[in-house]
Amino acid sequence: MRLAEIFERVVGKDAPVRFRAYDGSTAGDPESDTTLVVRNPAALNYLAQSPGAMGLTRAYVAGHIDLEGDMYTALDRMTGVAFGDGVRTSPAELAKIVRGIGWVKFVNRIPPPPQEMRRGRLSWLGTRHAKDRDAEVIHHHYDVSNAFYELVLGPSMTYTCAVFGSDDASLEQAQYDKHDLVARKLGLEEGMRLLDVGCGWGGMVMHAAREYGVKALGVTLSKEQAEWASKRIAQEGLTDLAEVRHMDYRDVPDGIYDRISSIGLTEHIGKKNLPDYFAGLNDKLKPGGRLLNHCITRPRNDLPAMKPGGVINRYVFPDGELEGPAEIQMRMNDAGFEIRHQENLREHYALTLRHWADNLDRNWDAAVREVGEGTARVWRLYMNGCILGFERNVVQLHQILGVKLDGTAAHMPLRPRFERS
Repeated sequence: MRLAEIFERVVGKDAPVRFRAYDGSTAGDPESDTTLVVRNPAALNYLAQSPGAMGLTRAYVAGHIDLEGDMYTALDRMTGVAFGDGVRTSPAELAKIVRGIGWVKFVNRIPPPPQEMRRGRLSWLGTRHAKDRDAEVIHHHYDVSNAFYELVLGPSMTYTCAVFGSDDASLEQAQYDKHDLVARKLGLEEGMRLLDVGCGWGGMVMHAAREYGVKALGVTLSKEQAEWASKRIAQEGLTDLAEVRHMDYRDVPDGIYDRISSIGLTEHIGKKNLPDYFAGLNDKLKPGGRLLNHCITRPRNDLPAMKPGGVINRYVFPDGELEGPAEIQMRMNDAGFEIRHQENLREHYALTLRHWADNLDRNWDAAVREVGEGTARVWRLYMNGCILGFERNVVQLHQILGVKLDGTAAHMPLRPRFERS
């Protein structure tokens, strides 16, 4: 059985992309500007072992399947066909396909690409969100290469959702505006102390110090992020006000801060740890202090959480957990925060990811030289898939502002305006 025939049996004869295989067979739309290419039999082993998204991801990351054309366009066209409302393969049809491929593809198992985080590599470090295990997870994702992140993220080195004033705003301006929006929601003023947990490469810390005269401390579990941020702080002459430490957020020395920002960390905390997380942050705030929590969420609390064995968890965010906005808001509330403002920036994250994906494509050769083609392929697939996720409301991005009351006083304006006119 030719591979093109198998492709048509699985996804239908009207697939909106072109298909080409190493056996010379073709299928799909011959006029399509995107082509799925099966380069060698190893791709079939992966698909036989793990039908669906995992098998396709493994084959693509390993280079056994390739894509000619735009990744976003291909994913947009194929998601519903291959993984959603496409042709359903009956057991009898599957048996025909198996005979056509050859039983050896099902027996001859090959290991996943090295970019995949296998569950066994984490289990010996303890249960989910134990300190040593969290450190390994953060190392897996964030210590890829600072030079690689510069190619993808651009000069701001900010790996969180930007805030766009318009569709044509630059990524750098949008990241500046995001940091400034957080600063205005927090009501930063000169002389205040800010704690930024999960600070990444220190973007919020430096913005608060440079633009508001705030004494800011950031903490990150990534050693490479902390080293990069410390050098940049020194280069900008901000060492009197800004500091980034390589440290678990749970180990921040006791102290009282005027404001706390948590930008992109809650996804790594875990649902069961949210009460202690927000209670601990509340303890570090002075009465009247504010917390701004910025994180990816799922649209509803009753929807399934991120799959522990899914593609994102295996290749991008091991142990990642997404909660609904109401869950996060409830846990903040129960920890002693009065909720004063909440907004969804879902469309802004889709725009942010488009800029990152474009940066990767533009700098593809340099990125491959820096981290290898397999890792670069993971990022291309992940970022373009996430664009679709935010556009289709599979995931969202919420900022939630809470105040630790001073008695009964919130010390907030009666009608605060966070956006600049």
